Amino acid sequence: MGRLPKAYKADRAEVVWTEADPATFTALAPEWASRILLAACETGLRPGDLIKLSRAHIEDTPGGRRIRIRTNKRGRVAHIPVLPRMAAILDATPKDRLLILTNTNGQPLTEHRASEGVRQRRDKAKLSDRLRLQDARGTAATRPLNAGLSLAQIASFMGWGLRHAQNVIEHYAPDLPPASLTAFLRP
Repeated sequence: MGRLPKAYKADRAEVVWTEADPATFTALAPEWASRILLAACETGLRPGDLIKLSRAHIEDTPGGRRIRIRTNKRGRVAHIPVLPRMAAILDATPKDRLLILTNTNGQPLTEHRASEGVRQRRDKAKLSDRLRLQDARGTAATRPLNAGLSLAQIASFMGWGLRHAQNVIEHYAPDLPPASLTAFLRP
């Protein structure tokens, strides 16, 4: 039996957290909510993957630390470099805590609570009501693009196949001049 076609397809490619949005958010949000948003913007992980992120997912490599995690949705392994903002989150996590992101009492989060916590603080910060925790994924996908990473590097970073990575980059980077997009998409 085949799959039914989707009745609704969201296109939120233009909805990303700008560089200023997380700063505005973190100025008003409690630390636990700030950590969730910043980790999402740095890693591109979905809420379901963020809440299970633990010390066991952090690896030391010759090039520095990275996150190695099997994603829930596609079951692919993502290799995410730990950049300075994510390093600060990891380093500030109490040594006796297994999970990287928790609620204010150090207890595990649910996907709903993580998303709802970000939504509530977004509203208090008077940021666009279109912004959601899930949109941090697109934000994270545009960072390596802007940093000049190759398609293969972005695919590995996000836990995507090359074809999917190409589709996503074309989706999130429609404003790039065709020549630079074509040059970028060469693996």
